[in-house]
Amino acid sequence: MARADDQLMDAAAGRPRAAIIFNPVKSGVDELRTAVGRAEAAQEFAPSLWIETTPDDPGTGMARAAIAARVDLVIAAGGDGTVRSVAAALRESGMPLGLVPLGTGNLFARNLGIPVNDPFDAVVLAFSGLDRAVDVLVADLTRPDGTLETHVSLVMSGIGIDATMIANTNPELKKRVGWLAYVDAGLRAIPASKPFRVVHRMDGGRPHRSRVSSMLIANLGYLPGNLELIPDAELDDGNLDVVRLQPRNAFGWLLIWRKVAWENRVLAKSALGRQLIDLTGGNRRREIVYSRGRSVDISIEGEAQEVEIDGEEFGVVTAARFSVDPASLIVRVER
Repeated sequence: MARADDQLMDAAAGRPRAAIIFNPVKSGVDELRTAVGRAEAAQEFAPSLWIETTPDDPGTGMARAAIAARVDLVIAAGGDGTVRSVAAALRESGMPLGLVPLGTGNLFARNLGIPVNDPFDAVVLAFSGLDRAVDVLVADLTRPDGTLETHVSLVMSGIGIDATMIANTNPELKKRVGWLAYVDAGLRAIPASKPFRVVHRMDGGRPHRSRVSSMLIANLGYLPGNLELIPDAELDDGNLDVVRLQPRNAFGWLLIWRKVAWENRVLAKSALGRQLIDLTGGNRRREIVYSRGRSVDISIEGEAQEVEIDGEEFGVVTAARFSVDPASLIVRVER
Protein backbone atom coordinates (compact mmCIF):
# COMPACT_ATOMS: atom_id res chain seq x y z
CA MET A 1 0.00 0.00 0.00
CA ALA A 2 1.38 3.43 -0.95
CA ARG A 3 2.29 5.81 1.84
CA ALA A 4 0.03 8.83 2.42
CA ASP A 5 2.87 11.16 1.44
CA ASP A 6 3.36 9.33 -1.87
CA GLN A 7 -0.35 9.50 -2.61
CA LEU A 8 -0.36 13.21 -1.77
CA MET A 9 2.55 13.91 -4.10
CA ASP A 10 0.90 11.92 -6.90
CA ALA A 11 -2.33 13.86 -6.47
CA ALA A 12 -0.48 17.16 -6.37
CA ALA A 13 1.55 16.55 -9.54
CA GLY A 14 2.18 19.78 -11.38
CA ARG A 15 1.45 22.03 -8.42
CA PRO A 16 4.11 23.63 -6.20
CA ARG A 17 4.28 22.50 -2.60
CA ALA A 18 5.48 24.13 0.62
CA ALA A 19 6.88 22.69 3.81
CA ILE A 20 5.82 24.31 7.10
CA ILE A 21 8.42 23.90 9.85
CA PHE A 22 6.86 24.94 13.13
CA ASN A 23 7.42 24.85 16.85
CA PRO A 24 4.44 22.92 18.27
CA VAL A 25 4.64 24.62 21.68
CA LYS A 26 4.09 28.10 20.23
CA SER A 27 0.60 29.56 20.43
CA GLY A 28 -1.28 30.22 17.21
CA VAL A 29 -0.61 26.91 15.43
CA ASP A 30 -4.33 26.33 14.72
CA GLU A 31 -4.60 29.80 13.17
CA LEU A 32 -1.45 29.05 11.20
CA ARG A 33 -3.01 25.93 9.67
CA THR A 34 -6.10 27.93 8.65
CA ALA A 35 -3.99 30.68 7.08
CA VAL A 36 -1.84 28.19 5.19
CA GLY A 37 -4.93 26.43 3.82
CA ARG A 38 -6.26 29.70 2.45
CA ALA A 39 -2.91 30.64 0.91
CA GLU A 40 -2.56 27.21 -0.71
CA ALA A 41 -5.93 27.64 -2.40
CA ALA A 42 -5.24 31.23 -3.48
CA GLN A 43 -1.78 30.47 -4.89
CA GLU A 44 -2.73 27.04 -6.30
CA PHE A 45 -0.29 25.13 -4.09
CA ALA A 46 -0.65 21.49 -3.19
CA PRO A 47 -1.32 20.66 0.49
CA SER A 48 1.76 21.52 2.50
CA LEU A 49 4.14 19.18 4.27
CA TRP A 50 3.97 19.92 8.02
CA ILE A 51 7.08 19.19 10.10
CA GLU A 52 7.36 19.79 13.86
CA THR A 53 10.58 20.94 15.49
CA THR A 54 11.84 19.14 18.59
CA PRO A 55 13.74 20.23 21.72
CA ASP A 56 16.85 18.53 20.31
CA ASP A 57 16.48 20.00 16.81
CA PRO A 58 14.82 23.41 16.43
CA GLY A 59 14.70 23.22 12.65
CA THR A 60 17.89 22.23 10.84
CA GLY A 61 17.07 18.56 10.37
CA MET A 62 13.51 19.42 9.42
CA ALA A 63 14.71 21.81 6.71
CA ARG A 64 16.99 19.13 5.30
CA ALA A 65 14.02 16.75 5.21
CA ALA A 66 12.00 19.39 3.36
CA ILE A 67 14.75 19.77 0.75
CA ALA A 68 14.90 16.00 0.36
CA ALA A 69 11.12 15.97 -0.18
CA ARG A 70 11.66 18.37 -3.12
CA VAL A 71 9.28 21.05 -1.94
CA ASP A 72 9.29 24.44 -3.64
CA LEU A 73 9.14 26.63 -0.54
CA VAL A 74 10.06 26.26 3.14
CA ILE A 75 8.19 28.33 5.73
CA ALA A 76 9.64 28.70 9.22
CA ALA A 77 6.93 29.45 11.79
CA GLY A 78 8.49 30.44 15.09
CA GLY A 79 10.97 32.84 16.64
CA ASP A 80 14.49 33.85 15.67
CA GLY A 81 15.86 30.53 16.96
CA THR A 82 13.63 28.49 14.68
CA VAL A 83 14.38 30.73 11.70
CA ARG A 84 18.13 30.56 12.34
CA SER A 85 18.07 26.76 12.56
CA VAL A 86 16.07 26.40 9.35
CA ALA A 87 18.32 28.89 7.57
CA ALA A 88 21.39 26.86 8.55
CA ALA A 89 20.14 24.07 6.29
CA LEU A 90 18.77 26.29 3.51
CA ARG A 91 21.94 28.40 3.18
CA GLU A 92 23.33 28.17 -0.36
CA SER A 93 20.54 25.76 -1.39
CA GLY A 94 18.56 28.27 -3.46
CA MET A 95 15.38 27.20 -1.62
CA PRO A 96 13.21 30.23 -0.72
CA LEU A 97 12.43 30.74 2.96
CA GLY A 98 9.14 32.25 4.10
CA LEU A 99 8.80 33.64 7.64
CA VAL A 100 5.80 33.50 9.95
CA PRO A 101 6.86 35.13 13.24
CA LEU A 102 5.53 33.34 16.33
CA GLY A 103 8.33 34.22 18.73
CA THR A 104 9.33 37.07 21.06
CA GLY A 105 11.91 39.25 19.36
CA ASN A 106 11.44 38.30 15.69
CA LEU A 107 14.29 40.67 14.83
CA PHE A 108 15.10 39.07 11.48
CA ALA A 109 11.47 39.35 10.37
CA ARG A 110 11.18 42.94 11.62
CA ASN A 111 14.24 44.06 9.70
CA LEU A 112 12.81 42.49 6.54
CA GLY A 113 9.44 44.18 6.94
CA ILE A 114 7.59 40.91 7.61
CA PRO A 115 4.32 41.41 9.56
CA VAL A 116 5.10 40.31 13.12
CA ASN A 117 1.63 40.78 14.63
CA ASP A 118 -0.49 39.31 11.84
CA PRO A 119 0.24 35.64 11.02
CA PHE A 120 -2.34 35.66 8.20
CA ASP A 121 -0.54 38.48 6.37
CA ALA A 122 2.82 36.81 7.02
CA VAL A 123 1.57 33.55 5.50
CA VAL A 124 0.26 35.33 2.41
CA LEU A 125 3.63 37.05 2.02
CA ALA A 126 5.49 33.74 2.45
CA PHE A 127 3.50 32.15 -0.39
CA SER A 128 3.38 35.11 -2.78
CA GLY A 129 6.23 37.49 -1.90
CA LEU A 130 9.35 38.44 -3.80
CA ASP A 131 12.54 36.41 -3.41
CA ARG A 132 15.43 38.41 -1.92
CA ALA A 133 18.99 37.18 -1.40
CA VAL A 134 20.43 38.18 1.99
CA ASP A 135 23.70 37.61 3.80
CA VAL A 136 24.31 35.00 6.48
CA LEU A 137 27.00 35.28 9.14
CA VAL A 138 29.08 32.21 9.99
CA ALA A 139 30.32 31.97 13.59
CA ASP A 140 33.30 29.72 14.34
CA LEU A 141 33.52 29.46 18.13
CA THR A 142 36.50 28.24 20.18
CA ARG A 143 35.61 26.70 23.53
CA PRO A 144 37.85 26.77 26.63
CA ASP A 145 38.90 23.15 25.97
CA GLY A 146 40.00 24.07 22.44
CA THR A 147 37.10 22.45 20.59
CA LEU A 148 35.59 24.29 17.63
CA GLU A 149 31.92 24.76 16.73
CA THR A 150 30.34 26.40 13.71
CA HIS A 151 26.94 28.09 13.76
CA VAL A 152 25.11 30.60 11.59
CA SER A 153 23.67 33.96 12.57
CA LEU A 154 21.03 36.00 10.78
CA VAL A 155 20.55 38.77 13.30
CA MET A 156 23.29 39.56 15.79
CA SER A 157 25.79 37.76 18.00
CA GLY A 158 27.43 39.10 21.11
CA ILE A 159 30.27 38.34 23.49
CA GLY A 160 30.08 39.83 26.96
CA ILE A 161 27.31 41.61 28.81
CA ASP A 162 24.59 41.13 26.18
CA ALA A 163 25.16 37.36 26.30
CA THR A 164 25.07 37.48 30.11
CA MET A 165 21.83 39.45 29.91
CA ILE A 166 20.22 36.84 27.65
CA ALA A 167 21.43 34.00 29.88
CA ASN A 168 19.83 35.73 32.88
CA THR A 169 16.49 36.53 31.23
CA ASN A 170 13.54 35.18 33.19
CA PRO A 171 11.74 32.72 30.83
CA GLU A 172 8.36 33.19 32.53
CA LEU A 173 8.65 36.98 32.30
CA LYS A 174 9.65 36.61 28.64
CA LYS A 175 6.46 34.67 27.96
CA ARG A 176 4.36 37.41 29.58
CA VAL A 177 5.97 40.62 28.32
CA GLY A 178 8.12 39.51 25.36
CA TRP A 179 11.32 41.43 24.60
CA LEU A 180 10.79 43.72 27.62
CA ALA A 181 12.10 40.83 29.71
CA TYR A 182 15.54 41.60 28.26
CA VAL A 183 15.33 45.08 29.80
CA ASP A 184 14.80 43.52 33.21
CA ALA A 185 17.78 41.23 32.66
CA GLY A 186 19.91 44.13 31.45
CA LEU A 187 19.17 46.23 34.52
CA ARG A 188 20.35 43.32 36.65
CA ALA A 189 23.40 42.49 34.50
CA ILE A 190 24.93 45.95 33.96
CA PRO A 191 25.78 46.76 37.61
CA ALA A 192 27.52 43.39 38.01
CA SER A 193 29.31 43.43 34.66
CA LYS A 194 33.10 43.47 34.46
CA PRO A 195 34.93 44.74 31.36
CA PHE A 196 37.32 42.32 29.69
CA ARG A 197 40.16 42.63 27.20
CA VAL A 198 39.98 41.43 23.62
CA VAL A 199 42.17 41.51 20.55
CA HIS A 200 40.27 41.77 17.28
CA ARG A 201 41.31 41.87 13.62
CA MET A 202 39.05 43.06 10.80
CA ASP A 203 39.55 41.27 7.47
CA GLY A 204 42.84 39.80 8.64
CA GLY A 205 44.35 43.26 9.19
CA ARG A 206 46.37 44.50 12.10
CA PRO A 207 45.23 43.58 15.61
CA HIS A 208 43.45 46.05 17.90
CA ARG A 209 43.41 45.57 21.67
CA SER A 210 40.40 46.92 23.56
CA ARG A 211 38.81 46.84 26.99
CA VAL A 212 35.12 46.22 26.39
CA SER A 213 31.90 45.32 28.13
CA SER A 214 30.57 43.66 25.00
CA MET A 215 31.36 43.02 21.35
CA LEU A 216 28.43 42.72 18.97
CA ILE A 217 28.67 41.23 15.49
CA ALA A 218 25.62 42.20 13.46
CA ASN A 219 23.94 41.43 10.17
CA LEU A 220 21.30 44.12 10.70
CA GLY A 221 20.78 47.33 12.61
CA TYR A 222 17.52 47.39 14.56
CA LEU A 223 16.87 46.11 18.09
CA PRO A 224 13.53 45.49 19.85
CA GLY A 225 11.71 48.68 20.73
CA ASN A 226 12.74 50.20 17.37
CA LEU A 227 16.19 51.07 18.71
CA GLU A 228 18.71 51.61 15.92
CA LEU A 229 22.05 50.17 16.98
CA ILE A 230 23.73 50.40 13.55
CA PRO A 231 22.18 53.04 11.25
CA ASP A 232 23.89 51.88 8.04
CA ALA A 233 23.66 48.11 8.46
CA GLU A 234 22.18 46.23 5.50
CA LEU A 235 21.20 42.57 5.20
CA ASP A 236 22.56 42.29 1.69
CA ASP A 237 25.66 44.50 1.56
CA GLY A 238 28.15 41.64 1.83
CA ASN A 239 29.50 42.99 5.13
CA LEU A 240 29.16 42.40 8.84
CA ASP A 241 29.14 45.19 11.41
CA VAL A 242 31.12 45.05 14.65
CA VAL A 243 30.15 47.20 17.62
CA ARG A 244 32.38 47.61 20.66
CA LEU A 245 30.65 48.78 23.82
CA GLN A 246 33.29 50.22 26.14
CA PRO A 247 31.72 52.47 28.79
CA ARG A 248 33.98 53.49 31.66
CA ASN A 249 31.19 53.98 34.18
CA ALA A 250 27.43 54.35 34.58
CA PHE A 251 27.53 57.68 32.73
CA GLY A 252 29.13 55.86 29.80
CA TRP A 253 26.10 53.54 29.61
CA LEU A 254 23.86 56.62 29.49
CA LEU A 255 25.88 57.94 26.55
CA ILE A 256 25.46 54.59 24.77
CA TRP A 257 21.72 54.75 25.37
CA ARG A 258 21.66 58.31 24.01
CA LYS A 259 23.52 57.18 20.90
CA VAL A 260 21.22 54.25 20.17
CA ALA A 261 17.86 55.70 21.21
CA TRP A 262 18.27 59.33 20.13
CA GLU A 263 21.22 60.08 17.87
CA ASN A 264 21.01 57.01 15.60
CA ARG A 265 17.24 56.80 15.55
CA VAL A 266 16.34 60.51 15.28
CA LEU A 267 19.20 62.95 14.74
CA ALA A 268 21.11 60.94 12.15
CA LYS A 269 18.06 60.99 9.84
CA SER A 270 18.53 64.65 8.85
CA ALA A 271 21.39 66.94 7.84
CA LEU A 272 20.60 69.31 10.73
CA GLY A 273 20.57 66.41 13.16
CA ARG A 274 23.93 65.14 11.92
CA GLN A 275 25.39 68.62 12.39
CA LEU A 276 24.09 68.63 15.97
CA ILE A 277 25.75 65.25 16.59
CA ASP A 278 29.05 66.69 15.36
CA LEU A 279 28.70 69.85 17.46
CA THR A 280 28.02 67.84 20.62
CA GLY A 281 30.90 65.44 20.00
CA GLY A 282 28.70 62.42 19.30
CA ASN A 283 31.00 61.07 16.58
CA ARG A 284 34.12 61.44 18.73
CA ARG A 285 32.96 59.59 21.83
CA ARG A 286 34.53 56.20 22.41
CA GLU A 287 31.84 54.49 24.48
CA ILE A 288 30.50 52.84 21.33
CA VAL A 289 32.79 52.15 18.37
CA TYR A 290 31.79 50.79 14.95
CA SER A 291 33.73 48.70 12.41
CA ARG A 292 32.67 47.05 9.15
CA GLY A 293 34.19 44.33 6.98
CA ARG A 294 33.91 40.80 5.63
CA SER A 295 35.27 39.05 8.74
CA VAL A 296 36.45 39.63 12.28
CA ASP A 297 38.70 37.48 14.45
CA ILE A 298 38.29 37.91 18.21
CA SER A 299 40.62 36.60 20.91
CA ILE A 300 39.65 37.02 24.56
CA GLU A 301 42.41 37.76 27.04
CA GLY A 302 41.81 36.18 30.42
CA GLU A 303 38.61 34.48 31.52
CA ALA A 304 36.31 32.95 28.88
CA GLN A 305 33.21 35.03 28.12
CA GLU A 306 29.60 34.13 27.44
CA VAL A 307 28.37 34.28 23.86
CA GLU A 308 24.90 34.58 22.33
CA ILE A 309 23.70 34.10 18.77
CA ASP A 310 20.43 35.63 17.62
CA GLY A 311 19.17 35.94 21.17
CA GLU A 312 20.09 32.44 22.32
CA GLU A 313 22.81 31.64 24.83
CA PHE A 314 25.66 29.50 23.47
CA GLY A 315 27.92 28.97 26.48
CA VAL A 316 31.39 30.49 26.82
CA VAL A 317 34.24 31.04 24.36
CA THR A 318 37.89 32.02 24.41
CA ALA A 319 37.98 33.08 20.76
CA ALA A 320 35.66 33.44 17.78
CA ARG A 321 35.74 34.19 14.09
CA PHE A 322 32.76 35.69 12.32
CA SER A 323 32.58 35.90 8.53
CA VAL A 324 29.91 36.86 6.04
CA ASP A 325 28.47 34.47 3.46
CA PRO A 326 27.07 37.01 0.97
CA ALA A 327 23.62 36.55 -0.63
CA SER A 328 23.51 32.92 0.48
CA LEU A 329 19.92 32.78 1.77
CA ILE A 330 16.75 33.47 -0.24
CA VAL A 331 13.87 34.96 1.78
CA ARG A 332 10.36 35.99 0.80
CA VAL A 333 9.65 39.71 1.28
CA GLU A 334 7.11 42.33 0.19
CA ARG A 335 6.89 42.94 -3.52
